[in-house]
Amino acid sequence: MPTQLAQEFRRELNALHTTLLAVAPALADTPWRVGGWTRKQIVGHLLDSATNNRQRFVRTATEGPYVGPKYAQDAWVAAHGYSEQSWETLLRWWQTEHEILTAVVDRIPEERLDTECVVGTDAPVSLRFLIEDYLAHQRWHSGQLTDGVATS
Repeated sequence: MPTQLAQEFRRELNALHTTLLAVAPALADTPWRVGGWTRKQIVGHLLDSATNNRQRFVRTATEGPYVGPKYAQDAWVAAHGYSEQSWETLLRWWQTEHEILTAVVDRIPEERLDTECVVGTDAPVSLRFLIEDYLAHQRWHSGQLTDGVATS
């Protein structure tokens, strides 16, 4: 049975998906602020975050303590060419990637949530912290996607 954290994870990602779907496609190529990423690039960054965190979550849940790299977010966003994808494609990818990530979090045993994780040169944190921080990261970028604009 999924942990309470897994249930919260699912609820929050479902709410974030609803928010993403409400962003008008006409805004997809518009930066959220002057000099900032476009909304397409922000969604792409969220995809990269999901990919990197899936590795962390699975490795910690199956192998124990995790030590792994950070990622170069600007380079990853550029390498994937998210700005060249359609908004609809990016939203489908976001949904699919988060269905996979939710399935992973659903299967993490409670006793693994306190397992230590080290990302890059950051101080050690628990897997629980990484999962909670992942949600906070999604919420923060969701605010950028909807900042100062009317959604459709």
